[in-house]
Amino acid sequence: MFALVNQLRRMLTSPQRILLLAVWLLLLPALLTHLGLLAFYGDEGIRALVALEMRISGNYITPTMFGELYYNKPPLYNWLLVAVFNLTGRTDEFIARIPTVFFLLAYAATVWFFVKKHTRLSNAPITCVKFLNSQFSILNSFALITCGRILFWDSMLALIDTSFSWVMYAMFMVIFTQGEREKYGRLFGFAYLLAAIGFMLKGLPAVVFLGIALMAYFFWVKKWRPFFSLAHLGGMAVFGVVVGSYYLVYAQQNGGLATVFSTLFNESAKRTFVEHGAGKTVLHLFTFPFEMWYHFLPWTLLVVYLLRKNALQLLRQHRFIAWNGLVFLTTILPYWASVEVYPRYLLMHVPLAFTVLFYLHFKNKEVGSPTVRWVEGIFQVLCWGMLAASFAPLWWPAVQQVPFLHLKVGLLAAATGLLLWAYRRWEAQRMLAFVAVMLVARMAFNWFILPVRLEIDCNTQVRQTTLDAVQKLEGRSLFIYKESLGHEPVTGYYFTRETGQILRSKHADFDMEARYIMNVYQYKIRYKHIATIKTLWQCGDLDVVKIKEKVRGVRAVSE
Repeated sequence: MFALVNQLRRMLTSPQRILLLAVWLLLLPALLTHLGLLAFYGDEGIRALVALEMRISGNYITPTMFGELYYNKPPLYNWLLVAVFNLTGRTDEFIARIPTVFFLLAYAATVWFFVKKHTRLSNAPITCVKFLNSQFSILNSFALITCGRILFWDSMLALIDTSFSWVMYAMFMVIFTQGEREKYGRLFGFAYLLAAIGFMLKGLPAVVFLGIALMAYFFWVKKWRPFFSLAHLGGMAVFGVVVGSYYLVYAQQNGGLATVFSTLFNESAKRTFVEHGAGKTVLHLFTFPFEMWYHFLPWTLLVVYLLRKNALQLLRQHRFIAWNGLVFLTTILPYWASVEVYPRYLLMHVPLAFTVLFYLHFKNKEVGSPTVRWVEGIFQVLCWGMLAASFAPLWWPAVQQVPFLHLKVGLLAAATGLLLWAYRRWEAQRMLAFVAVMLVARMAFNWFILPVRLEIDCNTQVRQTTLDAVQKLEGRSLFIYKESLGHEPVTGYYFTRETGQILRSKHADFDMEARYIMNVYQYKIRYKHIATIKTLWQCGDLDVVKIKEKVRGVRAVSE
């Protein structure tokens, strides 16, 4: 009993364990609070609408949107959403976004596993090595979650990119792990299986990244014989079986694949110079590194270590770190050369970059580099800034109606103050303390920023006006009048969710008892106005109407 008490005391007084406990206590509340508060944004509507139409139609082979064939993405993510919808019996925003949180946590756990498995930071005594390796792997995984772009945006959206990036990162790591062990059958088998899963999530980019990563690895190790082996053909067969099985069934059901694959190719090619021209592409080549650095702050501040003379030498000393740098530089080239790139496309590269940067941080800290003091000083300034910002809601008029305002401000200030104290006191765990500070910042974001967005976002008006319009349908069928709705999947999702019917366009044989979403300024018919709805396109208006009669040459007239 005495030994158990001593063990418990040591656990509770270990700075790293205390900070880890704080991080774990903050993590789920930070990621889940108000997750379903805001209405869907843009592409979230596509993912949810396609999944919802699958669920309603019972056809899980052929994705549709507004009842028309949807070719832009393979169906795996839609299947995952349908499974969650069926499991919970709900189809709301919170449930649609839960998979993103799950995949983010799984992604972080995968980063922790591979970094811990392959990294030894020091030749110091074994106890010190265990401490450094533990903190290094922990920081890499939590830095992924707490970089700005993910923590304050992508972790809250029902999109494919987090799951796709997780699969691609695992593929990069499998290539290295099995390649170093010279287990080429496993290398190609697992790599092509993961590429097949990635293809079923997002299409051709998975094949591109597989090809680049394989070429980079075998060029790096200077062993080309395995690349041209039967094991490689076996890996291709795995990919063919997984992807080919689905598309064989799809072709039988829909009469061919030409449109599917041409669309998937165009989805990838449209972001390159083929669509945007040389001028914009050259400009993007210069601006892209700065955009990436900005979006994944604050951890990208560590890029300053790459400016030191010994940075390249340090990276070459460790094969796993060198592989992270190599696969980052080679697989990011397609996006570097593509003009229309969103930061969420780069999530697979984030842990690769962070592994390199944290490695340089720890190596510089080991030798007492003055750069470390500057870097840690900047992070301390950020902590002070967050402490000051925690009091801002007391004077912000927009959040004065937030429930328990003063209590929340007090909790944020107290938590940030304690973590600032820990940052200054526990020098060896400073970065872990900053992870906890970032999670506190996300809680502040959830409590104060999201409710303000709810009030001012057009998405909120889209959702509310759509729900109001459904109440006025009186159980009648609803259609889109010709091309009135355009590309508005968020509107389509809310109508489909509330009516339980797939929303389709109608171009002829109009049902005079049905209701229609109509752009009354575009089409020239007589109608009876039922309701007005908002759309995301310039936050404009459309009308829900009952058609009275078609009169050519006369502008739409309300009755």
